[in-house]
Amino acid sequence: MEQRVLGRTGRNVSVVGLGTWQLGADWGEVADEDAITVLDAAVESGVTFFDTADVYGDGRSEQLIGRYLSERPDADVFVATKMGRRVDQLPENYVLDNFRAWNDRSRKNLGVDTLDLVQLHCPPTAVYSSDEVFDALDTLVAEQRIAAYGVSVETCEEALAAIARPGTASVQIILNPFRLKPLEEVLPAAAEAGVGIIARVPLASGLLSGKYTKDTVFAADDHRTYNRHGEAFDQGETFSGVDFATGVEAAAEFAELAGPDSTPARTALRWIIQQPGVTSVIPGARSASQARANAAAADEPPLPHSTLDAVRDLYDRRIRAQVHSRW
Repeated sequence: MEQRVLGRTGRNVSVVGLGTWQLGADWGEVADEDAITVLDAAVESGVTFFDTADVYGDGRSEQLIGRYLSERPDADVFVATKMGRRVDQLPENYVLDNFRAWNDRSRKNLGVDTLDLVQLHCPPTAVYSSDEVFDALDTLVAEQRIAAYGVSVETCEEALAAIARPGTASVQIILNPFRLKPLEEVLPAAAEAGVGIIARVPLASGLLSGKYTKDTVFAADDHRTYNRHGEAFDQGETFSGVDFATGVEAAAEFAELAGPDSTPARTALRWIIQQPGVTSVIPGARSASQARANAAAADEPPLPHSTLDAVRDLYDRRIRAQVHSRW
């Protein structure tokens, strides 16, 4: 699979990675052995980049990755984790002592001395303007608890603030055919600064797979049930902030753009991969077959200009008014 340099980390990662939120919680139950099978299928398909967080299953996702990598020492995988969402979301909680404690927990979960990449996990907006926060992150690098740091953001404004920080290695941001705003300023600014871009929520919580209808019902413990209107965390994390009924209709139209030898999901991932400035896209997978199908997007031919134009038109007509001003 094609490898790209992940910003200021200087490390190569696969253009299709694996997001592992679903292996921890919030997408319904996944058994341990099924999770290990997903990780293995991804690696066997050429994936060299796992993205996790200390809050996914309260550490379960990290622990499963740590277990897998201990059993597969030959697997050359770069692991990005996140920190900050296990405490009240107050700027005063983003301090060096807490960072050290959170890092130590993640290092134990993952079974490593130094974390490849730690990302602030959608912190309060005020954190991005705090010199003390970024000084503390630099200290973690100096102490070799982490090799590099980045941020996972909710808004383009937060992304731009992080990119302006000289130590920021990467920015993780929602980017998919239903979320085009990052193309305007964030991706060009990141490319100019040498900051990597990790595209998250690439299938709009599954909408862009084209398999849901307005009558689809998700499990009670699935965030697509309990966070549709931002009841638990930022609404933009669920269906990219798009109203479900609107999203289903738009997804049906998007599905028509997939070629006869592709699928809507692979078309969406291919669209992201070829956006200038994107380093890696991190779809989740709950089965080995999903992991393999996602990885196959890296082998898809580039989408023609006609398809790119059609994606823009679809966004402008159906989605833009819902999401563009906020995210």
